[in-house]
Amino acid sequence: MVRVVIVDDEPMVCGFLRTILGSAPDIDVVGQAHEGESGLREVIRARPDLVLMDLRMPGVDGLTAIERVNQLPNPPAVVVLTTFDADQYVLRALRAGAVGFLVKSTPPEDLIGLVRVAAEGHTVLSPVAARRLVAASTDRLSAREQARDLVASLTERERQVLTCLGEGLSNAQIAARLYLAEPTVKGYVSRLLDKLGCVNRTQAGLVAHEAGLVDPQVGL
Repeated sequence: MVRVVIVDDEPMVCGFLRTILGSAPDIDVVGQAHEGESGLREVIRARPDLVLMDLRMPGVDGLTAIERVNQLPNPPAVVVLTTFDADQYVLRALRAGAVGFLVKSTPPEDLIGLVRVAAEGHTVLSPVAARRLVAASTDRLSAREQARDLVASLTERERQVLTCLGEGLSNAQIAARLYLAEPTVKGYVSRLLDKLGCVNRTQAGLVAHEAGLVDPQVGL
């Protein structure tokens, strides 16, 4: 079972998500809250696999809550709930440790599948969305310079794997592209996260975009 906590200040949104996700036999909504502080308490109480987190809430906002969740031992994956996919708060949330984002208008038939993907540790973020967010960043120049400095310390193979992460590929897809065994790819990804100081694949993928490793023509 995928255990989910929903944190959103709109009761209707919480109710909608609970109804949709509750219809899946392998997803259990184990808690909900309407602001960041109570959301963190629910995460600690329920120990979910995944948190769906709104960003703009009264009291403790989603950005602060994401940072606090990622400071917990064995933190759950956090997926941002947002109304606008170009919102600068989304990029800040990804840099804070969220594994991706869902627009609140996501069709119900897609929502369950995306929650499953996120709970398995994969990125819920298309290359197109990542490019748009990075391009809109107000600190783009400093982020680009920092990313290029980080990438300069990588081996050629590590850069290839990082580029694949920026394209949103899974370990199996990376293995097929680079003619590597899947456990080997897993090892490369773990070392990349350590070298880049990233907490997850999504942050590493953003570094790939900011460093210019991802072909602008690549998209979903």
